Amino acid sequence: MRLLMLGGTEFAGRAVVEAALARDWEVTVFHRGSHEPPAGVVSLLGDRTAPDGLAALADGRWDVVVDTWSWDPVAVRDAARLLADRAGRYVYVSSRSVYAWPPAAGLAEDGPLVEASPDATGVPYAEAKRGGELAVLGAFGEERVLLGRAGLIIGPWENVGRLPWWLNRIAAGGPVLAPGPRDLPLQYIDVRDMAEWLLDAAQAGVSGPYNLVGPPGHTTMGELLDACVRVTGSDAELRWAEPEAVLGAGIEPWSGLPIWIPPGELYDAVHRADVSRALAAGLRCRPVAETVADTWAWLRGRDGAAPQRADRPALGVKPEQEAKALGL
Repeated sequence: MRLLMLGGTEFAGRAVVEAALARDWEVTVFHRGSHEPPAGVVSLLGDRTAPDGLAALADGRWDVVVDTWSWDPVAVRDAARLLADRAGRYVYVSSRSVYAWPPAAGLAEDGPLVEASPDATGVPYAEAKRGGELAVLGAFGEERVLLGRAGLIIGPWENVGRLPWWLNRIAAGGPVLAPGPRDLPLQYIDVRDMAEWLLDAAQAGVSGPYNLVGPPGHTTMGELLDACVRVTGSDAELRWAEPEAVLGAGIEPWSGLPIWIPPGELYDAVHRADVSRALAAGLRCRPVAETVADTWAWLRGRDGAAPQRADRPALGVKPEQEAKALGL
């Protein structure tokens, strides 16, 4: 198989490239040159937001294109139009954010979607991702497009900072604010499981939209943080607090304490998606302990410093907020 990866040097894109190389696929990575791509790929440089930025893609044929673009849909539109006659299938890593707010608990792929345009610029994330979907469909048609509507993604190479923040905080030791309830079910996907499924599905000719995240309750908040304590070997003491105490200290869910969202509308939207379609199509999800251990091993190889995307704010609670919630 010949894969063209648009991006491929960070997080989700890198996981796809690593998985394809492990299958002995021929991999071409189109990127801006900001980060070194994995060894063994054909590297093409270009900036899809610049005039004539796709020039490096003027020639070549591929079986599969994978694209993780999250900004202006016009960039997806232009790439898809350029490649429509020279690529077999287009895999677009979209997001469950494309569903109209608020997406109900248990929402499947046929749920209502946000209004968007493939020709848009400067639009919010949800509209950008839906616009990207429309751009790919417009160029390749429904039968040659796979839309992976991802949810929470964690694992090695993470450049958002959610699991890395927890690992580094727990590694620092001492009393750690653990947001409850302890048995709160979580829904996420290991980036490597996502990559493997995307490649399997593309090779099998699967098309259409799929909620691409693990089953609800694949782990719990307690299991996740317990795994962080084990792999770091820390003397951290998890002190569980009810949601009211956490929120009362001025701590924001999701950003202040990454991954955690108290029960309610936002929790239902993030952690209770219907993923039966992806599971029926072969999605397999590794245990949380493996995801945590491998992410910690990767972090240690970087001296604990996770990469940080320039378009995302830094995550994590301030020490004084944590102390207030702990009553210290």
